[in-house]
Amino acid sequence: MDSAARLRSRWLATAASAGAPADRDPGPYADRLLAAWSEPQRRYHTTAHLADVLARIDVLAADAPAADRAAVELAAWFHDAVYRPDRSENEERSAALAERALRELGIAEDRTAEVARLVRLTTTHDPAPGDTNGEVLCDADLAVLAGDPDAYAAYAAAVRAEYGFVPDDAFRAGRAAVLRQLLDLPRLFRTPYGAAHWEAPARRNLAAELAALTG
Repeated sequence: MDSAARLRSRWLATAASAGAPADRDPGPYADRLLAAWSEPQRRYHTTAHLADVLARIDVLAADAPAADRAAVELAAWFHDAVYRPDRSENEERSAALAERALRELGIAEDRTAEVARLVRLTTTHDPAPGDTNGEVLCDADLAVLAGDPDAYAAYAAAVRAEYGFVPDDAFRAGRAAVLRQLLDLPRLFRTPYGAAHWEAPARRNLAAELAALTG
């Protein structure tokens, strides 16, 4: 089974666990989402990123179980479903897409609202204390920052490629500002697992990239 087929199979299982009625076919939704995640302007925000976020949710589930695992997984599917690197409203448009699609699919209104809230939360990655759903999703989304040096370099290169339309000087200034903002946070990761395993390597990677951009 190839990666797209595995993702599609996972979507079907997640939709069922989220309460999609038996008379609604979740398959077309998977196909549309996978097509969105495969758009040509994407270099980092691809199906590979989606698969990685879902895998990180699996890692976190045993150590920091979400109150609504199905909502967290659905939010992972939608959190970058709308992505244009030249626009700033991607999270809001992705959340609105989740609201429309999940209502059509027959997902309960309270769970649909929670998915949309979680998607919007990825704008800041700043869940409130006790927001276990938000902590799991945000940590899973940011876990790429804690990769080994080669993996992190590939991530940084993919981000640069997505912003290929931005001149080098402007990109370096903007990216440096993002890195400083992340490094200034008291905590990048909120789950116990993320704090123990991802915080230190992520900070090393961010500091190294910042030094390379500004040195």
